[in-house]
Amino acid sequence: VLFGICAQRSRFCLRSAVVEFWNRQGTAKLAIWLFAFSSAIVATQLFITQGWLDVGQARQLSAAGSLSGALVGGLLFGIGMILARGCSSRMLVLAANGNLRALLTGLIFAVAAQSSLSGVLSPARTWLSGLWTIEGGAARDLLATFHLGQAGGLVFGLVWLATAIHFAQRARLARREWLGSIGVGIGAQSFEIIPVQSLSFTGPSANVLMLVLSPPGQPWNFDIGLVPGVVLGSFLAALWGKELKLEGFKDGHSMRRYIVGALCMGFGGMLAGGCAVGAGVSGASVFALTAWLALIGMWLGAGLTDRLVDRPRKLDERPAVLA
Repeated sequence: VLFGICAQRSRFCLRSAVVEFWNRQGTAKLAIWLFAFSSAIVATQLFITQGWLDVGQARQLSAAGSLSGALVGGLLFGIGMILARGCSSRMLVLAANGNLRALLTGLIFAVAAQSSLSGVLSPARTWLSGLWTIEGGAARDLLATFHLGQAGGLVFGLVWLATAIHFAQRARLARREWLGSIGVGIGAQSFEIIPVQSLSFTGPSANVLMLVLSPPGQPWNFDIGLVPGVVLGSFLAALWGKELKLEGFKDGHSMRRYIVGALCMGFGGMLAGGCAVGAGVSGASVFALTAWLALIGMWLGAGLTDRLVDRPRKLDERPAVLA
């Protein structure tokens, strides 16, 4: 619920940050994403140095990983979030505000994710994941690889937090956007005495879909509660801000675009082992090599897709200037 509230009020969206960065259109959206990204790193590394958190058994570090899956999946996810005009977490937030485009995109994303996990797309995911693998443990830990330790990770996060503050001041962001984006970053970590869990929307979306289609499905747990919790939080934030509004598709072309984008995000997120939040924030905060590769792939895939698909259209729609 808190993640949904913070994401809705801050307009947190990786896609918006990427487009703004590649097009050099300002720093507001980039600052919001950097606040979430850096605050997640700072909070995680601070908790580890204080002995409050042990991520040694976290999936992103302890299990064997796929470098090919992270890179290819990240590229596909980046392509998908440009076509769908938002990442998976953003689609969830927008759907709760009455955006029917986001609702359809989220449903197709969940179907694609489930199909990639155990359906018709599973063999393709398995094959791509097996092309280039890496062992778990120190091999996946960038801090261990570069001998930086948690102190180095904390300094790294603080540098990006300072960068976010600089960009936010340049863009004159409102205080609610500062606090909301920081809340997204800190809220992306859920710490309990039992094994640590972090936010990701690819697997949980597929799990909620199966719970709806074939009850009783899986028992209720953190992942199952995540999706309805974020929806509720976003709905309450939009209701409080008087931003609830039904929105639909303009034409058939835009619908096809959103559908393709949702398929790319669903398959790419499952292949990469996380979405823009699961890999790009939660995984990056523990400096998992595969998460960073996935995040780099998302930025590259989204930037190239925006340049090849959206930028030419914007130029074509620009009004002609009489000589």
